[in-house]
Amino acid sequence: MDSKKIESLWTHLRWLVVLEQQGSYTAAAARLGVSKASMSQRIAELERAAGVQLVRRTTRSVRLTEAGQRLVDDTRTSFERIANSFAGVRDLAGVPRGLLRVTAPVALARQQLVPRLVEFLRANPEVRLELELSDRLSSLAMEGFDLAIRHAASVPDTHVAWLLCPTRSVLVASRAYLRRRPAPKTPEELATHDCLYYPRAQDTPAWTFEPAAGRRGGERITVPVAGPFAANNSEALRDAALAGLGIAVVPDFSAQASLQAGKLVELLPQWKPVGAFAEQLHAIRPYASHVPQAVTAFVAWLRETLKGGFAA
Repeated sequence: MDSKKIESLWTHLRWLVVLEQQGSYTAAAARLGVSKASMSQRIAELERAAGVQLVRRTTRSVRLTEAGQRLVDDTRTSFERIANSFAGVRDLAGVPRGLLRVTAPVALARQQLVPRLVEFLRANPEVRLELELSDRLSSLAMEGFDLAIRHAASVPDTHVAWLLCPTRSVLVASRAYLRRRPAPKTPEELATHDCLYYPRAQDTPAWTFEPAAGRRGGERITVPVAGPFAANNSEALRDAALAGLGIAVVPDFSAQASLQAGKLVELLPQWKPVGAFAEQLHAIRPYASHVPQAVTAFVAWLRETLKGGFAA
């Protein structure tokens, strides 16, 4: 195949790489900002030029053939180098610019980030921010994210992490609930209360506590809990507590506004819930030799904005 023909297929090859990363034509087309029909057409043209099937299609997903996987493996790094090189050249202008894709926990994004983002975007008018609200742990490189904001006790060696601020878990209930049920005076008394919990793998839900900082003596206490409601989202647990359903353990950033407004009351402040959520908030990205200025600027803004934590 002559060089002109190969050059005409560069876009097709790039789209094949994205298809392999995303796992479906619909997701790949959305990632590239093109139609699904255009995506299918480009891959079909690439297969005709290669003379071999590159993609196996099923009703729900796509998988690459051996030939398709080899083609992706041989070209992915080149495309990454081109993207990094171009980003580096653009950064010579000294102004953060371009698309910035970030994933963040639902509660943190809705309550703490989105209300403040106007400040960052006004200060960086050439940055376009795409924010995914998700509590699942994403593969940043595979899904094309520049940055993830996550609770994390540790960070993989293949990633770079910036510490944003400490966080803590708080035990809360509404005043309406406490009018019906006296507030617990010890962690053990939670066993007799309606508790709203995050479902975990263990059969019996349980909360663990240790003495808060500055309080001497005492050991960790683990208390089995039960209640009418469980959810894998801290906003849902907070809202259930606000409705008077029971007592919940939630991150401080999820409860901050309700505590400040007096709608929720913190219980057992002399005890610290442990193991429910990590105690540090990080910005994380896969290691790369070049970090775009938009990422650097956003991380600096996050660290300044969140440096005070989420005290009520």
